[in-house]
Amino acid sequence: MSAGDSAGAEARRQLALADAHAAAAAEARATAARYSIADVTEKATAQTLAPLAAVGHYLLADRRWPGSRRAQVDLVVVGPGGVFIVDTKAWKDVAIHHGRIHRGQEDVTDDVLALAGLAYTAEGELAEVGLAPGEVHAAVVLAGRKDVNERIGPVRVVGEKDVLRLIASRGSRLTPGQVDVVLAKALTVFAEVNAPAPVSVTVAEPVLPQPAPAPVQDSLLSEEEVQSALLEGMLASPIEEWMTFLHPSQAKLVRRSFNGPCRIRGAAGTGKTVVGLHRAAYLARTQPGRILVTTFVRTLPGVLGQMLRRMAPDVVDRVDFAGVHEFARRVLDERGVTVRVDSRQIDLAFTRAWEAVAATSTLGGSVKTARYWKEEIDYVLKGRGLTRFEQYADLTRTGRGHPLTVDQRRAVWELYCAYDAELRRAKVNDYADVVLLAEAELRRAPLAEPYAAVIVDEAQDLTCAMVRLLHGLVGDGPDAFTLIGDGQQSIYPGGYSLAELGISLAGRGVVMDVNYRNTAQILEFAQRMVAGDQFADIEGAVARGDLPSAVPRRGVEPVIERCATWGDRGRRLVARARAVLHEVGTSPGDVGVLCLTHKGVQAATQALTAAGLPVVQLQSYDGSPVDAIKVGTIKRAKGLEFKQVLIGDAWADQIGDAAPPAEGTERERWELRRRELYVGMTRARDGLWVGVT
Repeated sequence: MSAGDSAGAEARRQLALADAHAAAAAEARATAARYSIADVTEKATAQTLAPLAAVGHYLLADRRWPGSRRAQVDLVVVGPGGVFIVDTKAWKDVAIHHGRIHRGQEDVTDDVLALAGLAYTAEGELAEVGLAPGEVHAAVVLAGRKDVNERIGPVRVVGEKDVLRLIASRGSRLTPGQVDVVLAKALTVFAEVNAPAPVSVTVAEPVLPQPAPAPVQDSLLSEEEVQSALLEGMLASPIEEWMTFLHPSQAKLVRRSFNGPCRIRGAAGTGKTVVGLHRAAYLARTQPGRILVTTFVRTLPGVLGQMLRRMAPDVVDRVDFAGVHEFARRVLDERGVTVRVDSRQIDLAFTRAWEAVAATSTLGGSVKTARYWKEEIDYVLKGRGLTRFEQYADLTRTGRGHPLTVDQRRAVWELYCAYDAELRRAKVNDYADVVLLAEAELRRAPLAEPYAAVIVDEAQDLTCAMVRLLHGLVGDGPDAFTLIGDGQQSIYPGGYSLAELGISLAGRGVVMDVNYRNTAQILEFAQRMVAGDQFADIEGAVARGDLPSAVPRRGVEPVIERCATWGDRGRRLVARARAVLHEVGTSPGDVGVLCLTHKGVQAATQALTAAGLPVVQLQSYDGSPVDAIKVGTIKRAKGLEFKQVLIGDAWADQIGDAAPPAEGTERERWELRRRELYVGMTRARDGLWVGVT
């Protein structure tokens, strides 16, 4: 080595070291700047949310992102309203259009949706302690912004002044004990972050001076705004929000896997429909292919679709909602099969058939009796697709209490043949024909894009042919076919048993036994309508209604008012509607006026409208919150809930301990009507009024 080489090498080494330290210093300063911004913005968010601590919420700051060594979550809020994963962004020039979010020219949608992935992870972890999937929410807070309330998929994007209102508006959905359980689990899922930020080279740790006290910031929300936001959260939400509420004890059922067809049953008010809705969202997230949710009531699928759009907007495009007849008609339309359904012509065809054969038959000649035999044809014969008398001769007429002799069965079959001939002569189809034709068409050529799963709500109301059609879409695959319902809430004549269809539920039945909807007073009153009632369950046994093991809520006693005339009934109905609308937390959209008959619906609508009260018909209600009293038949209200229910057209011989008619067709119809009233009464969450003539 020549003279000076050693010194030169050391000089170069020191210069290189200096450059490395300079680069490290620049990187550290940039990191410090980011942390300083985050420190300010995250503290501002925490300060905004601090009032929640006074009403049972817990704020977990700087928690580790599950599955990551260094990524962290700004804030996890656990409280009565559920779990909120909150990430604060100090982004400028933010624009949100058509479900995507941009920061200047940069599309940062994926950054926001990463928070949705974290929420799904948390759902699975917290479901182990009973938290419902719908109670985990992801929110991005835009620092320094206000009046922002947007959705990017399932993630809510809000301003600093809006995040408190977002969380508080969920109200009290968990009890203090449930919050404690969820909090304990959340502390393990979201561990504390203790590791320092990384540096690129090793340097001596500096000795830091004591930081100056942080300046006192003005409150981001005024005291009045804070109280207003908290009040909004504590007051009752619209009934549509309640209808998506899944109790934590039901969360595991949503994710439960079955190795074949399954059934979820339970008494009114136990949450069967909402479990089915959450299960549809869960299956859509975890199964390839589309999910079909269907039921007998024509308008209920639209309401359920709107509910899913609010609670799980990320999967709503993968779930189809359709009534059974609507689905069958869609199949026929797509295949070019022409059907003509005309209610007037259908009634005329039956009348002609009745007049042709009833005079010489053993069926009797009264109008009421004729209606009974029309139902026998619709639900027992065509409801199964029977084409030969031998199929009917020995049939167990599930759901029909009035026994028939062989001669009567022959007379019914003769009436059936005459009715079928009249339909063909008029070139019309009835509603049962639509289902049977669709079933035949799907046997000929299955759907090009099969469904991954079918969920049937109010399954007890379907006919045998309807269930056969739907089961044929998915077969017996794991988690493919879910039946939801309660035999005691069957309000249509006839029925079926799964044994007829060759469907086995062995070991795959679940009973929900806690009523979270009704107060104890409402449920006790309603159960008098079905006390001692026996019904043929779809699993084949003659059963009595399932009684809830617990009814946690208590309230006021239901009210029965005796009305002298239809006019008197209308005046008392209006007075009751006005009275409940003065109760805190009850808006017109939370009130349901339910009737047994279309005449009752018309009379109630006229009385409310004449009194200046806003009204919306259930047949046009789509599940969106509406500031109008909902009026419709009890049949239309199946699957729905209301804070207050007013039943407008009950009769004294149908209520309470009224004596039933003698055995026969009238006894069977009386029992069905009582069951229908039971269904209407149990739609009520907080209050029930019955007008009786």
